[in-house]
Amino acid sequence: MLFAPDTVESLDFVVALANTSPDSSRSGADELATVEQLAAMLTRFTYTGRIDHDQAELDDVRETRTLLRSVWVLERDDAVEVVNRMLREAKALPFLARHDSLDWHMHATSPDAPLAERIRAEVALALTDVIRMNEMGRLRICEADDCEGLVLDLSRNGSKRFCTVRCGNRMNMIAFRERQAGA
Repeated sequence: MLFAPDTVESLDFVVALANTSPDSSRSGADELATVEQLAAMLTRFTYTGRIDHDQAELDDVRETRTLLRSVWVLERDDAVEVVNRMLREAKALPFLARHDSLDWHMHATSPDAPLAERIRAEVALALTDVIRMNEMGRLRICEADDCEGLVLDLSRNGSKRFCTVRCGNRMNMIAFRERQAGA
């Protein structure tokens, strides 16, 4: 494993969050358009603490989605600037926490901080591991022609190319048809 479990969980969350945008969602629609859709996402990922379940929170999380999509594709040195800014803006003070069924992991803000701020701070902590280990190449955009989905490549040889099996199968079928047509 390249990263600590809480780092992987935060990075997986970024992928899931970012891939709700219209250019990368399965449906082609914004899959984070309602407070209910945000609530459903939060049942799949563990975010404890304050959750307001209102439009303002949704808007802030959607802005965070845009920010995280942009930092995902930055070069290492450029990502450092954004990560440091996210930590500074959150007034992050990292600490170890253990709660619910989770073992010791990092938090950086108070459980009373707004959800989007906690998301940005925890993802920033995860990205510090990626940056420190010089593994920004593990954060990619799907190679499918018509997909902008984020890819977290945790494979041993760093060869993951597609955000989902669906995109991989589709691109393989296109390549197969092109080979058949050329034969």
